[in-house]
Amino acid sequence: MENVKEIKKQNRFKGDLSRRDFLSLSALGLASLTILPSWKTATGEKIAPSDRVVMGFIGLGQQGCYDFRSFSACPGIQVAACCDVDSMKRERFRRHVAAWQQKTNQNERCDMYEFYEDLLERKDIDAIEVATPDHWHALIAIHACEAGKDVYCQKPLAYTITEGLAVQKAVRANDRILQMGSQQRSSAEFQQAIKLVREKAIGHIDKVYVRVGDPPKPLDLPEMPVPANLNFNQWLGPLNDPKIHYHPDLCPPISLDPEEREKLWGAWRWYQETGNGYPADWGAHMYDIAQAALGMDGSGPIEFIPKGYDGHEHPTMLYANGVVMTDQPFREDKPDDKGIQFIGDKGWLKVARGYIECSDPSLLAKEEKKVGKGQYEISSPHMQNFIDAVRAHVDPIAPVEYGTSTNTLCCLFNIARELNRPVKWNPALLSFEGDKEAAHHRLYYYEYRRPYKLPYLETRNNL
Repeated sequence: MENVKEIKKQNRFKGDLSRRDFLSLSALGLASLTILPSWKTATGEKIAPSDRVVMGFIGLGQQGCYDFRSFSACPGIQVAACCDVDSMKRERFRRHVAAWQQKTNQNERCDMYEFYEDLLERKDIDAIEVATPDHWHALIAIHACEAGKDVYCQKPLAYTITEGLAVQKAVRANDRILQMGSQQRSSAEFQQAIKLVREKAIGHIDKVYVRVGDPPKPLDLPEMPVPANLNFNQWLGPLNDPKIHYHPDLCPPISLDPEEREKLWGAWRWYQETGNGYPADWGAHMYDIAQAALGMDGSGPIEFIPKGYDGHEHPTMLYANGVVMTDQPFREDKPDDKGIQFIGDKGWLKVARGYIECSDPSLLAKEEKKVGKGQYEISSPHMQNFIDAVRAHVDPIAPVEYGTSTNTLCCLFNIARELNRPVKWNPALLSFEGDKEAAHHRLYYYEYRRPYKLPYLETRNNL
């Protein structure tokens, strides 16, 4: 992690806890974490202190807070530290953790950091959660693996194709566990849909309709003064585009007294300089389930055709086995809803959050339930699956390879759209096979802002 230390020297501002402070407090911190009592599961089974999992949280916006609520419901979890580039969000998170620690009779302690590298140096932390903007996912996940931490990473796995592939290498090279924040994998309706499609309950699949939403647009927010509580230079990190400037929509503000949370999700995801729009935000969920049901985890389509090209009414993805997947409404009564329809030669199946329906009702008991706002951001079963995987040191339900292939699909979707022509991809060779224009697209690879460097970088396209 030599390059990480160099980055800290050149880019950091004063944080909440200095290295000297950490060294002087570390012995106390470790001691305080070792005297906690055994935990009990819902069935009454005790979890010994030796089986606890100590976590650190990096990225403390709305998603990070939702994820903490989910992890806090998993027996045997302790939270030792948190990190964010916004000092107010650090303090908000610390207060939430302190309230939970008091309620569960734990010693109150959650150290705050401005720089994630300092958190990763903590020897008492077993696993981290990454809920930063997408452009930070890869570097933090890679450095966490190198520091011996297991990782729960919010989707998508990365901002570019090469970043996702680098994370996959880092996970395997360092023998770590990584769970993607693809919580639909742990949801009953999606698990049932995957099972039915794989078992050919509706026959051979010919078409798949997936509705995810609009692509990103060019950044058009006016520049505004950076608030004192935000280290925007650190927020930018490796992004290397001079057009990117601060606007509160990119880093939604909060207040503490009284506490008022963000009024919107970080708008960085809607702009092509900082995110990949709905194709990554919701595509990382819905395309992920489609890939799983089609048996394409770790693989993907071989051709991407943008909307409008040669008469194509919808963005289209072609698989080597002949399956055609299009981004279009999956149910006529709710055309804007995000979801999937699988169409086979024996029937169809539709699935979305809280909803599953089939042309043959006998294959399932139709039950549509209303999903409350934020409900799918809180998925304790998915977090529990990660914690179980950490304890057993086995792959979770959404391992890194699944995240890599879905991330690649989402990036290729936008590459074809921006080039306004078909793009062919070899998922076995991880190559555009001679398409140099596509290979030079920023969503395949971009030069990081100095002094940031992407470890485990390997390109297959002669860059």
